[in-house]
Amino acid sequence: MKSIHVLVIISVLALSACATTERSQVEPFTVDLRSPQLPIGEIEWQVNRFMGMGGLRKNTVVVSYFPREDAVSIQYRAEFITYHQFWSRDGRQAFIKALAQYNEDFEARNLQENNARRTRRAYGVVKGYLIWQLHAITVRARGNMNVELGYEFRGRTPYFTINQREALYVDPLTVDSNRTSPVMTMYFTRAQAEVLAGLFDQEFLQGLVETDTSFRVGSSDIDVY
Repeated sequence: MKSIHVLVIISVLALSACATTERSQVEPFTVDLRSPQLPIGEIEWQVNRFMGMGGLRKNTVVVSYFPREDAVSIQYRAEFITYHQFWSRDGRQAFIKALAQYNEDFEARNLQENNARRTRRAYGVVKGYLIWQLHAITVRARGNMNVELGYEFRGRTPYFTINQREALYVDPLTVDSNRTSPVMTMYFTRAQAEVLAGLFDQEFLQGLVETDTSFRVGSSDIDVY
């Protein structure tokens, strides 16, 4: 009987080890900027003025969809650097859910005006992917980063926020080209955030792909005989 118990324990441990190995082998979320993409619109958000001096300024940014990676890109420029902020399907769903909770808290007047460090991540943290570059002849850095979802008061006005944390790029050839992206915070009115949530909707994105024949399975990746 004791030997049977030992075998059961060994089997359980083996299964646990396999599950752990499978989880550790999950590839990080990445996007190839050369992949085919579909432009899906523009949105507005607010960012801090140059070098953080003054209040907020409105910025119009371009949103695109990368069907092969199932990723949405928000391309913007800040302080002379061009950024491509990528959202996975899980990240997009988290954004939509966070905005819904923010709207509930807004209507119930449950928003807290103090402690912006905490409120900027009040609705969770998701994993994103970032590509950034100063200009065409400089290193195109890339790496995963955390994206915090929450809100922040500026004066007496609350904004829904995306807080883009640092991404680390380690160059495979020289440490001189290593880069760390700055922390960036994007501020949305509720109407602006709803526009982005609409572009994040999976049915909307799938509809774009289905109406574009160049992205249909078999159209370019394989030869059908």
